[in-house]
Amino acid sequence: MVIAAVQNRCNSLFLLAAALLGTAWTAAAAEPAYRLLGKAAPDFALRATSGTNFRLSEYRGDVVAVTFWGSRCGTCGAQLSALSRMVDTYQSAGLAALAVNVDDDQAAAASFAVAHPVSFPMLLDPAKAVARQYRVDNLPLLLLIDRSGAIRYVHRNHRSGSDAQYLQQIRVLLDE
Repeated sequence: MVIAAVQNRCNSLFLLAAALLGTAWTAAAAEPAYRLLGKAAPDFALRATSGTNFRLSEYRGDVVAVTFWGSRCGTCGAQLSALSRMVDTYQSAGLAALAVNVDDDQAAAASFAVAHPVSFPMLLDPAKAVARQYRVDNLPLLLLIDRSGAIRYVHRNHRSGSDAQYLQQIRVLLDE
């Protein structure tokens, strides 16, 4: 009986140590913190590939996904397609999206936009002023902005199937 109690105690300590080591390793391997997380999203106005101007603040009251993309980004097309399907599904619940292009070559950006049609505005940021405001360090970079205008979620390094991660966050924000 005493031996069983000692074994249980040792097993508990081992599991605790493994959990702590796993947490420390995960924190060390995690990406650097996004400095704007939890802060108000900087407002911007940009022209779309269609020629219309769009302003982020016009979407206050909606959950807004803002994605930064480039025509040479291998995974940007897949992320834009996944996001377009989500907007189609959840637009009636208050989901909107804006896609901000950071290409120097506006013709390449326009061609990419035609080849990857989406249900939301494809915006042009040729001077990269908005990309600098949002501290874009990777493409694609997806931000989720809550109904009050605060940045609540950041997703970098889109991979096949990773859209499920931010879909979960979208649902949480829509339910608030």
